[in-house]
Amino acid sequence: MAAQFGRRLRRGATTTAVAAAAVAALSASQAPAAPHPDSATGDQSAAGATPPGDSAATGNSPYYTDLPPLTTPGKPGASVDLPVTGSAEAGIPASVLAAYKKAEQELASTDAACRLPWQLLAAIGKVESGQARGGKVDANGTTFSPILGPALNGQGFALIKDTDGGAYDGDSTHDRAVGPMQFIPSTWATWGQDGNGDGRKDPNNIHDAALAAGRYLCAGPRDLSLATDLDRAVLSYNHSTEYLRTVRSWFDYYKRGTHEVPDGTGVLPVDTSGSRSSSPSPTPTPTPTPTPPAASAPPGGGTTPSPDPEQTKPGGGSTPSPDPTPPPTTKPPTTPPTPPAAFGSLENAGTGILTATAGEAFAERVKVRARTTLGAPLAKAPVTFTVVGDTDARFTGGKRTVTLTTGSDGTVAAPVLTAGEQTGAFKVTALAGTTKPRTLTFTASVTARVADTIVRTGDKALTAAAGAEFADRIEVKAAYKGTGVADTAVTATMITDAEMPVANDKGPYFQGADGNPVRTLDLTTGADGLLVLPEIYADDTAGTYLLRLTIASGATLTIELEVEAPAA
Repeated sequence: MAAQFGRRLRRGATTTAVAAAAVAALSASQAPAAPHPDSATGDQSAAGATPPGDSAATGNSPYYTDLPPLTTPGKPGASVDLPVTGSAEAGIPASVLAAYKKAEQELASTDAACRLPWQLLAAIGKVESGQARGGKVDANGTTFSPILGPALNGQGFALIKDTDGGAYDGDSTHDRAVGPMQFIPSTWATWGQDGNGDGRKDPNNIHDAALAAGRYLCAGPRDLSLATDLDRAVLSYNHSTEYLRTVRSWFDYYKRGTHEVPDGTGVLPVDTSGSRSSSPSPTPTPTPTPTPPAASAPPGGGTTPSPDPEQTKPGGGSTPSPDPTPPPTTKPPTTPPTPPAAFGSLENAGTGILTATAGEAFAERVKVRARTTLGAPLAKAPVTFTVVGDTDARFTGGKRTVTLTTGSDGTVAAPVLTAGEQTGAFKVTALAGTTKPRTLTFTASVTARVADTIVRTGDKALTAAAGAEFADRIEVKAAYKGTGVADTAVTATMITDAEMPVANDKGPYFQGADGNPVRTLDLTTGADGLLVLPEIYADDTAGTYLLRLTIASGATLTIELEVEAPAA
């Protein structure tokens, strides 16, 4: 845990004798510390052995050793859902209590044989984090700041090198226990749950952590209604007999009665450091822990450990045995700076459809948001945008790859993307994170230009004598925003009226391959969108006639053709 209240228990060689005696009294073996949920293997650790710290859910991190009051919250057999009255120690913050009960219900429906009691989760939550620091959680059940244990660097604690790149605990050198149920990252990677249905597995969310703890305790064929199985489950959580005693004390206490209190008002363990910090506390110099008497096995099997009366004071605090040797003078530990927020995820921040016409800028820009491992927006996170695929589209400045940093709201937009002349689809990727990078891929496409206008390149009047050929050929240009568009289909039709155009069967005409008159032709523009129409001939009827040119976009061009009567 981030800060210790009361006396702190060491892990390692100094507790080997204690663990050996207690575990031998409990059973000839104990459950595996971190079995996979699908595992059906039995207990494997030899009696009397102290398994390594990285095989326990918490990594055998320190825990609160305060014991419950000598007076019970209610008479034996009283309701476990008492009103908001009674001993303050019996009060559990509303959101935390709801998470425990919800986890119990979930396990009852998915693993009924385990018979998980929510009071066991409450006991572990009390010992590990003081019920999430007295219930300091938001409406979703997430702690307002991360609950982090000390670095498991082998100095008084287990040696567990980093397994998550600091994603959960902000430490890329060693692992730390995280959240109200104090999971180490490697255990959370296997057992993490989404208890509140928000799509994320967050060790600092009490709903996620409580459900994960429940599934961890129920691993294998355990039946927690049996004292031996319950003890094995607790020891798999933290390999310490005194830890088992402490959890058992709170478990029995909560079974006698408890009540709900508002979030943030729960009783915290006695904190000798003055206040609880969200950042990892400095690693203290360990001192040997007095060896408590071995637990005894009651009739019927199993164990029911009890606190040492010589080390228990009224009100639940613990007083260590005096040390005849004065401790050496040491400088008070300094509070380390809060570790920087760790990158957790990358998401689309509202990028629209990425499409553009050849040669033009895309109207939409790729926009993403970086978040921390706790789901908060992450500022100053580098994000690399890259154009991928067979395309000549480029970011501003002709760049194919650009790296930018997120703003205070965690978002960043890629530079403007401009399409080249090559049409078709390609990809744009956004990459963030180093230890565990996250990549988003967006599909973009470039469409060919479609001419939106057709105009005549000259303005000379077009006249011909009846029965003769028009002397001047007609040239037109199909264009998109002024730029000629090649291969544009053009339909040329002789019409009777500009307002209500109908194909004309009299007047000027084109000549078909067989030499016969044709008054409608399908043509195509060449390079730069230019098109020179075939020769046009006049018949024997004088008058003014109309030629209509139409392109695919619907744009039209109407040209007058004048046929003069023959001279007298």
